[in-house]
Amino acid sequence: MDAYKKAGVDINAGYKLVDDIKNLSNNKDLGSFGGLFPLSLGAYQNPVLVSGTDGVGTKLLIAIKANQHKTIGIDLVAMCVNDVLAQGAKPLFFLDYLGVGHLDNEKAKAILAGVVEGVSQAQAKLVGGETAEMPDMYTHGHYDLAGFAVGIADSDKLLSPDNLREGDVLLGLASNGLHSNGFSLVRDILFKQNAYSLNDQLSGCEYDLKRELLRPTKIYVKSVLPVIEQGKIASIAHITGGGLPENVARILPDNLSAEFEYGSWQVPAIMKDLQEIGHLSFDDILHTFNLGLGMVIAVHPDDADAVESQLKAAGETVSRVGKLISGDKQVIIRKDQQ
Repeated sequence: MDAYKKAGVDINAGYKLVDDIKNLSNNKDLGSFGGLFPLSLGAYQNPVLVSGTDGVGTKLLIAIKANQHKTIGIDLVAMCVNDVLAQGAKPLFFLDYLGVGHLDNEKAKAILAGVVEGVSQAQAKLVGGETAEMPDMYTHGHYDLAGFAVGIADSDKLLSPDNLREGDVLLGLASNGLHSNGFSLVRDILFKQNAYSLNDQLSGCEYDLKRELLRPTKIYVKSVLPVIEQGKIASIAHITGGGLPENVARILPDNLSAEFEYGSWQVPAIMKDLQEIGHLSFDDILHTFNLGLGMVIAVHPDDADAVESQLKAAGETVSRVGKLISGDKQVIIRKDQQ
């Protein structure tokens, strides 16, 4: 092992990290060759597993630059479990992958503590993962983070375009800022085109850039899953890369379009500041950022009041942002109110 350590890989540090994560997650089975999850199918007539995988993207570079790693794991879990939720499934378990150049146990523990917190918010279980130490792959403190989630649903209760009809109401759930998309553009505007520091505070923002940019992606499982299970939601779009146009179009049937009333919800100040500083068109920000909506939920008109009230009672900021109209899978943003 001394030769391997001289080559840059500390096996004992890896063993110590596994023990730390066992304690953080309260899962003593971590460290086995495969993750274990007891599967009870009694509540499901026609069970189907729903999986999702993702990473955090170049938001990682902000965390590295700021030397703040405690919440980036929440982003990782959120990007996966919110996709599973959008299918109408209950997240069951999660696995992560952390690739590093040199295993700094305190830093890795902070990263994976965020994963554990995200899994807790998703009401799921961390069943395993992999930490790979590759000194020639990652340098200057860089690392990569990826993961995947698996959920379950009854096949005939999955959310699909077939559930939608003309006149359905679109409810927008507020995002926690930028979430985990558009960071290559964010970094280009703030740190390449301009010489901003992470300690700077933009004019419209409540916090400095370090805190503003590292707001963790919101996990919607606790508030939204109960409404799904009550059969009150027709479909869900998780708003990630591509913004409203790309992600809402994914849930539409061929005969419907989605019409949004821009101004009916609050756009975070950070996105307005980025548009101004970067001289971006509305089309630029529309296709890059979530514009303040982490999820868009389609409900039938008769259910809209009850769903909105229930989501607000669960702590969500909810806005009526539009409706479904006859069309051909277009996402239309009306700016008449501006």
